[in-house]
Amino acid sequence: MRWALVKVCLAVTTMVVVAFAVPLGLVVREMARDRAFSNAEREAAAVAPALSITTDRDKLERVVASAGADSGMAVHLPAADGHAPVDLGRRRAAGQDIETVRRLGRASTTAVTGGFTLLQPVALSSGAIAVVEVYVPESEVSNGVGTAWAVLAGVGIALIVGSVAVADRLGVRMVGPARRLVEGAHELGEGKLGARVPEDGPSELRLAAVAFNSMADQVVQLLANERELAADLSHRLRTPLTVLRLNAASLGDGTAAEQTRAAVAQLEREVDTIIRTAREAKPQTAAVGPGAGCDAAEVVRERMGFWSALAEDEGRKWRLAGVDRPVRIPVARADLAAALDALLGNVFRHTAEGTAFAVDVHNGEDAVIVLVSDAGPGISDPEAAMARGRGSGADGSTGLGLDIVRRLAESTGGDVRIGSSVLGGTEVRVWIQLDGREPVRRGHRGSVRRRRRGTLVSTFNRPRSLP
Repeated sequence: MRWALVKVCLAVTTMVVVAFAVPLGLVVREMARDRAFSNAEREAAAVAPALSITTDRDKLERVVASAGADSGMAVHLPAADGHAPVDLGRRRAAGQDIETVRRLGRASTTAVTGGFTLLQPVALSSGAIAVVEVYVPESEVSNGVGTAWAVLAGVGIALIVGSVAVADRLGVRMVGPARRLVEGAHELGEGKLGARVPEDGPSELRLAAVAFNSMADQVVQLLANERELAADLSHRLRTPLTVLRLNAASLGDGTAAEQTRAAVAQLEREVDTIIRTAREAKPQTAAVGPGAGCDAAEVVRERMGFWSALAEDEGRKWRLAGVDRPVRIPVARADLAAALDALLGNVFRHTAEGTAFAVDVHNGEDAVIVLVSDAGPGISDPEAAMARGRGSGADGSTGLGLDIVRRLAESTGGDVRIGSSVLGGTEVRVWIQLDGREPVRRGHRGSVRRRRRGTLVSTFNRPRSLP
């Protein structure tokens, strides 16, 4: 494509240069010829007044000499009063040409050795016709023509070279983006999902690059959504599996009980395998459009209704606070429910039976905070726990539970912190930003703000009692 463009530009520019340079060169040559013969006519006209007054040879010789024509001028007088014809100066034109001009009475030019002659008829006082001959050398006729033609040729060559260079640059500017677009398409077709194309070049190719990158992003997003869906659905199975495992543990001894517990353990391992396979998926938890999201208070009440039954079976005391009025957050209902199930499932999974826990919802001006705390042994290394939440789960943990919670919070501009609760165990703080701004960074035991009559009060580590 690049060389084709260069060839087309070369051909077009060459034709344009030839179309303009050849006629212009001919015009320059004609102008030089006309200039030379115009000078010759002026020299001949300088002698005409003297011829109309006298035909004396001496006087005419002085006039011809004063004309400054040197040996380039001659005067041919006709025969008169019995006198033979007189030629003053060097004659170059043929006698027949001179007689023809005298007879016709019109000026004429004729080619001679080394150039041309201008034959100009002049009427004498006697009525006869004399002929003034002015010699025009070939050098005068072509004076400046060679230089002009050389300049025209140089300009033409420069135009051709310049057009080729410009066409080459245009070709590179067009071919480069097109080649990168082709390479990006090949890479994407080979499964390299990170392939993108620089959005540069002509407007058409730039739009094509934008469309390609958008398509690649959509492909990546669709694949990520599929993996997210698999991980999310699999992780949600952990909630009923936890209940099933706890119920199976209470079956006592016996072959059927052991088989049931083995089947539950096998099912948990399979679910863990599915989650680990898709744990790099990035869930889209941010709500889209005005009015989107859910009522956090309603979702918390619903999920606590589910977990309370299991808590009663295990003799766990629990408390729920801050859900007496609607609390709107920019998070999908299903995503918030999955995050709560992940946190509460960790409480049941990693604390002994009878361990108390609490869920608090705090509604601030710019954020909503969900606190899940327990009276268990606590977490000795919160940073390691959050690292597992980023996908490095060990045996018995997929690492996706806290990851779901963290990504839910970060999708709104918030974050997740792990600290020690007043119950003596672990407290997980989920900060959900309402306006999408970056959260104010605080320590693990920072304060949580809650609106109350226009003021903000600290509630993060306020002592609380369980029923």
